[in-house]
Amino acid sequence: MMNAPMQTINQKIAVEYLKFFYPPLRNEISQLSVQDNFAGIIQSTINYLKNLLLEAKINIISHHIKLMDWIYRNGNSYVRDIIENLFVRSLESFKKHAKIQHWKLLYQYMPLSFQQIYDEQRQQDKIFFGK
Repeated sequence: MMNAPMQTINQKIAVEYLKFFYPPLRNEISQLSVQDNFAGIIQSTINYLKNLLLEAKINIISHHIKLMDWIYRNGNSYVRDIIENLFVRSLESFKKHAKIQHWKLLYQYMPLSFQQIYDEQRQQDKIFFGK
């Protein structure tokens, strides 16, 4: 049997994956989904991961970043834009709030696609904002 190419992930499919990947957030994701608030869903995953960062659960965070990268790589343009502009952009905040050794581990385990986006965002911030 041949493997069929995977369907591109739209926001509705992404929501179902996120409900599965983030069991503690299922109710919140469902409520935001009814409101058609995909950006809010991504923000809730970011908040969840920041809480894990406070508990220094680097391996779990790393795993969730890889899951988000999988959705990103298979997502349609809308899903990809939201993940780039919210999820990857939020990694700068993770860097600020993490211990240096934790950040180095997170960055090291981060998928290459997210590293590249993150580095491009930092370069653009330097150009536009002098950061």
